[in-house]
Amino acid sequence: MAQIKIYGSANFLRTHRVALSDAIHACVMEALGLPADKRFHRFLSLDAADFIHPADRSERYTIIEISMFEGRSVETKKQLIRALFARLDQQGLVSPQDLEITIIETPRHNWGIRGLPADELTLNYKVEK
Repeated sequence: MAQIKIYGSANFLRTHRVALSDAIHACVMEALGLPADKRFHRFLSLDAADFIHPADRSERYTIIEISMFEGRSVETKKQLIRALFARLDQQGLVSPQDLEITIIETPRHNWGIRGLPADELTLNYKVEK
């Protein structure tokens, strides 16, 4: 399970939302092994007055927060981070200078999904990687 929040300038996100979602989900499927139908993205579009950041970031400055079940290896998480930097840069969406990524891990028993604590669910993908 992974819930992803994408923060950025309202103008940039409005124009690139679909491409960003597609690129991010491709990375998550590749690195974490999530199925194609497990896309949970929330775009938080901010006005310039509400998105204060250093002057060396452009209007494409984007923050990606990934909340996910704990259990993946350090190398798997690094693979995801590297894949996001590479894919978003290669697709001309966000340069590494304009991208920040945070992974927040939570024990499954702290998630509630489909009426159950997540540690009681049977998943169709592997978390431990």
